Amino acid sequence: MPRSIAQVTLLVREYDEALAFYVNALGFTLVEDTDMGNAKRWVRVSPGPGSAEFLLARATTPQQQQAVGAQTGGRVMAFIQTDDFARDYDLMRSRGVIFHGPPRQEPYGTVAVFEDLYGNRFDLIQPRPDA
Repeated sequence: MPRSIAQVTLLVREYDEALAFYVNALGFTLVEDTDMGNAKRWVRVSPGPGSAEFLLARATTPQQQQAVGAQTGGRVMAFIQTDDFARDYDLMRSRGVIFHGPPRQEPYGTVAVFEDLYGNRFDLIQPRPDA
């Protein structure tokens, strides 16, 4: 059987605020939101069909709470690939997503760094057709 990454855990402060951002601001799809009892939920979001998903996990311990927004030590944590950079960049900006500078043309494509509501960094990228 081929292997793939199905989900990546993303620590969040609260489920509903994270869902509001990932679904409403970034335009991700809510894949699942299952109550697991004891204030725990299984919440999965995806940027699009066939993509790996983020499992939004509410931080419950002091160590986890310290890691919210700093899971990669300030580095980009994920690369969100698009087929229409201008469309997604403009839509995300109109929804309040914070970008760290204007889009750049790189040898591999068009890219801009943005952050989620906790400060985690992501790249929005449209690869060059020949890359």
